[in-house]
Amino acid sequence: MTPVDDDAPPASPAESLALIQQERAAVASTVSINPLAYYLPWGLAWMVGYGLLFVRYGPDGRIFVDLPDWLPLAVLFVCMALAMVSTLVVSARRGRGVEGRSSWQGTAYGLSWFLAFVGVGSTLGRFAPLLPDQEQGLLWGSVSVGTVAVMYMAGSAIWLSRDMFILGAWLTVINIAGVALGPGWHSLLISAGGGGGLCLFGAVLWLRGRRRG
Repeated sequence: MTPVDDDAPPASPAESLALIQQERAAVASTVSINPLAYYLPWGLAWMVGYGLLFVRYGPDGRIFVDLPDWLPLAVLFVCMALAMVSTLVVSARRGRGVEGRSSWQGTAYGLSWFLAFVGVGSTLGRFAPLLPDQEQGLLWGSVSVGTVAVMYMAGSAIWLSRDMFILGAWLTVINIAGVALGPGWHSLLISAGGGGGLCLFGAVLWLRGRRRG
């Protein structure tokens, strides 16, 4: 019986190219993630949380559903915390085994999100109490969404992703529109257009990946 040498070089350039493509596919499968795992949790958090804010604190102080005062914000924060945990888990799995420039890019980008919201929270916590209650909510919501939008557009330059820029620009547009319309309407736009947009964005990327695969 003739022994088989598994370490023997490919017999032809075609086999070499096929082997390279096979290895690239194997590496990509280990570092790629389902985009729905990133965007769906945040989309649902915004849809549910801001949706409850709209029905409880509607335009001109209108109450569509008489919920407890504390419930909408509590639900929003819980949903966002769960989305954050999901993001951290997915990011950790994706970054496992990745070194060098890509590793630093991911780490720096993640820290930028954290530091951005620490800065936003400390600043708004100082000045928001000077405004009426409804204007406080609008200020917190609009600045937070605006920060998310800017971070996505910055991420598009890091990862060379036009899709991320489009998402950031879309969030900026509906955020500006919500501020112009005022309290209540802002929550509705962020729930439907922001949360729904994040879910749709993740679904589009997922479908595109399936077609390529």
